[in-house]
Amino acid sequence: MRVIIIGGGIGGLTAAVALHKQHAEVLVYEAASEFKPLGAGIGLGANAMQDLKDIGIGDEIFKQGTPIHTQIFKDATGKILNTIDFAKFKAQYGHENITIHRADLHQTLFDALPRHTVRFTKRCVHVSEHHDGVVAVFNDGTSVKGDLVIAADGIHSNLRKQFYPNADPRYAGYTCWRGLTTNDGLVEAGVSCEVWSRKGRFGFAPMQDGQVYWFACVNTKPDNAFYAELTNEQLAYQFRNFPSEVSALINKTAQNQTLHHDIYDIKPLNRFVFGRTVLLGDAAHATTPNMGQGAGQAIEDAITLAKNIAQYNRKEALHRYEKERVAHTKKVVRLSRQIGWAAQWSSPFATTFRDKVFPHIPSGLLFKRLQFLFKNHNE
Repeated sequence: MRVIIIGGGIGGLTAAVALHKQHAEVLVYEAASEFKPLGAGIGLGANAMQDLKDIGIGDEIFKQGTPIHTQIFKDATGKILNTIDFAKFKAQYGHENITIHRADLHQTLFDALPRHTVRFTKRCVHVSEHHDGVVAVFNDGTSVKGDLVIAADGIHSNLRKQFYPNADPRYAGYTCWRGLTTNDGLVEAGVSCEVWSRKGRFGFAPMQDGQVYWFACVNTKPDNAFYAELTNEQLAYQFRNFPSEVSALINKTAQNQTLHHDIYDIKPLNRFVFGRTVLLGDAAHATTPNMGQGAGQAIEDAITLAKNIAQYNRKEALHRYEKERVAHTKKVVRLSRQIGWAAQWSSPFATTFRDKVFPHIPSGLLFKRLQFLFKNHNE
């Protein structure tokens, strides 16, 4: 089988690695001119770690990551509202949640492929299906034919637009900064934390080599020029009423280590498969980052698709992939958006109500609400 993968991000490269190990002929076409691992820290849940282990690179990824055993939620005064014991995931499912630099994960996936697999400066603009295959057409006028096209070209996917012209990204209501800096004793080992306030939200987690990944979110209209131009010093001032470590982490971060983006997702789709073309990762189900499952769900897509291709004929494999992943990712997208909605409340009445009620929700119930993520990893 010859598989054409459009997009060399985490989802596309994971699919390439998994299918390459099954001896499929794999070609990855990436719009960028060269391989440049970018980004800040990300979380990988135990579900994604199991899938990475299944394709032989889980141990290497784990070595580059930092295990997280506890998630803490606080209010703006530093009072603990609730916690989630991630150690239960390891006890029940055999793997840990980790933080890792996105660039390290991306590089490891890239290194697991033969160099000729990935082709650069190739932006796919259209696919057309024929009785004996599918053709991907690029903006430079060239084309390539294969048995299957995997569209892993991100939230702004050209190929998704071909099949879903109106499935545009939808704004979540808030903008976000992300950064990397040194810890210097500000963040406890193995613990990630989110601070919720009506003025915004701030989260942080430890990473390897004494680093900390952090993010900061505030409600605003999309493309707000004021927030787009903030320096780190000005951003720290926006969070001046938060616990002291918040401003300290922002001020310690080099300006070139801070990224800023408005947050978008895609309204859940009902189909991922269109003949010989299949949507994967953000092209299929871009989600807000509130569950730390963006990369993890792309990885799950890739492994699920590869496993089905190994066991069934093409049509049956794609049918099973679509049946599994559409229903599952709908839950992730919806729950992540709900979490962000509640975490970003700005009304004094609503936030006071949330901060009074949240501590009375049993931690075990929060854990149980996330267990659907692992359904297919405990069978």
